[in-house]
Amino acid sequence: MAHWPGPWRREEMGWIFPRRATGALIGVLTVASLLTSACANNAADNDGDLGKLSQMTMATGSTGGTYFPLGGGIAQLWSNEIKGLRVTTQATGASVENLRLLKSGEVELVMSTNGVGTMALAGDGEFKGEKHDFVALGNIYPEVLQIVATEKSGIKTVEDMKGKRVALGPPGSGTEVTAKQVLGHYGLDPENDVKPFSDTFADAATKLQDGAIDAAFTVLSLPAAAILDVATSSKIRIVEITGPNLDKLLKEDPSFSTLEIPANTYPGQAKAAQTVTNWATLYGLPGLDEEQVYQLVKVLYEKGSGIEHSVAEQITLDTALEGLGETKLHPGAERYFKEKGALD
Repeated sequence: MAHWPGPWRREEMGWIFPRRATGALIGVLTVASLLTSACANNAADNDGDLGKLSQMTMATGSTGGTYFPLGGGIAQLWSNEIKGLRVTTQATGASVENLRLLKSGEVELVMSTNGVGTMALAGDGEFKGEKHDFVALGNIYPEVLQIVATEKSGIKTVEDMKGKRVALGPPGSGTEVTAKQVLGHYGLDPENDVKPFSDTFADAATKLQDGAIDAAFTVLSLPAAAILDVATSSKIRIVEITGPNLDKLLKEDPSFSTLEIPANTYPGQAKAAQTVTNWATLYGLPGLDEEQVYQLVKVLYEKGSGIEHSVAEQITLDTALEGLGETKLHPGAERYFKEKGALD
């Protein structure tokens, strides 16, 4: 019997390892096995049946936004209410990054605006050349287009913005995309017919107060704290989205829905204002277990309004399916909505 150098030796057709070496090798092999399995799962077809899971991860947004704290509250609610399931959250750059994480199989659930979801499924815009396959579980809350103009600017309609100084949102943002869509549908070239500013709303709010700009496009939940701050110190007007141009916008982009901003949402806003909204929507992998998704959706719409967050009361069955367009529902979500009469 030959002896091999080092702590290992081969005996006939097998290997004999000292105890410490055995433990170390088993650890290495276990890690390698887990990594191989994880890679295989991520590379697998997300349409495959994932079976009943004991843990899910939901991608949310940045720690300073709405998605992260609200998503944390939703995840905690699910973990408390659904037996055998623990849901955790992951901070991200929000919608675009989230859908790419879902595509890779790194997470099971994501929060995203429905407009970005529609774009991803179509392989347009930020997702040009990419192929995405995911399903909707329902809307969470409205992300409302709120066009704020100073009263002294004289802006009462979108058309009145011609020649005015207008903040369109940060470059590449959903706000900028929406602003350009709306201006275009009202016959205004966003580069030539207005004086465009590429500001975050925090910066735009300061400029509105200082009189450095005349109006700003924002996509925010209701009520928006930043707009409240501006309205407290300055006289503002919420510019409405109405008329035939609105009808054309809704027809061309089904991710939009109409929404009325109630009177007195902001100081000095005596009348309700009509606008459009995208939705913060919950998406998931197609292969998630039907019964688990049914429970996720049931808990979200029956108990979600009790989450301690300012927009939680806007989680409602009445608007759960608005603006989803051609996006497929997960069978578990579809079953719940049919039971509740929200879907034929």
